[in-house]
Amino acid sequence: MDLALLRTFVTVHRAGSFTRAAALLGLSQPAVTSQIRTLERQLGRPLFLRQARGVTPTTIGDELAQRAAPHLDALVEITEAGLSEEPGLRTLHLAGPPEFTSLRALPALTRLLPHGLTLRASFGNAEETLEGLAAGHHDLAITTARPRGRLLSSTPLCDEEHVLVAGVRWAARLGPGVLRHGGPEVLEPIPVVEVHESLPLVTRYWASVFDAKPAAAGAVVAPDLRAVLAAVAAGAGLAVLPRYLCETALEEGQVVALLDPPVPPLRTYFLAVRTGTLGFAHIARAQEWLLRAAVDWG
Repeated sequence: MDLALLRTFVTVHRAGSFTRAAALLGLSQPAVTSQIRTLERQLGRPLFLRQARGVTPTTIGDELAQRAAPHLDALVEITEAGLSEEPGLRTLHLAGPPEFTSLRALPALTRLLPHGLTLRASFGNAEETLEGLAAGHHDLAITTARPRGRLLSSTPLCDEEHVLVAGVRWAARLGPGVLRHGGPEVLEPIPVVEVHESLPLVTRYWASVFDAKPAAAGAVVAPDLRAVLAAVAAGAGLAVLPRYLCETALEEGQVVALLDPPVPPLRTYFLAVRTGTLGFAHIARAQEWLLRAAVDWG
């Protein structure tokens, strides 16, 4: 059986479509379709059920993928690494949200540089990051959305606590205990600072803590939480921020936490890879290093 046909089959099985598999393999869609048909003729059994959107493996297809994929991944690793005992530099392409990647992930991974790793980072939201990972543009992706399907696999990395903060002037206007007793209505006069017009962090916090929707629109919208923090510290209004990002500003009195709920809202980060790529030593080592570092990020 031709190994090229098996590699195409495993890629289609993981990608769930001929189109996406063709992009990952650098082939045309007709070429992928032809290879799968050839393999199906050789086996005498259908491997996929064609659907309007993508394909679904048959029972035989699932069994073949389970048996073939680990061996193909190992062969690809040998091919990529070469037979030399000196592996040389390996480049890791990492993607994730700009703030978390900059302040958490990259500082942790720089400790691997003396061991022959080079880093290339890309920033984007969860959807962009997972699409880039699926397309082969990234090796590891940090995302707040758990990927679905066979092509990508993920591991929970850490949880971040969200804190409702405001500038000193706005916090002084509220006074101690006012929010706890008065509810979210007392916050309506305070301008909102956010990363998007849809107010994703504020809306999630309001739903979790107040069981309500925020009434105000965004007064300042900037697509980076570090810019949001700077605007709040300068007196722009209130915001919901990850504790790791605003901890120093809280300690130095640049911003003030408006509420300490019994159960603070949390958001989970996931570390995602394309299935099979953990056979590459530099990707596996980077994943292990990030998981180890994340133990102290809670």
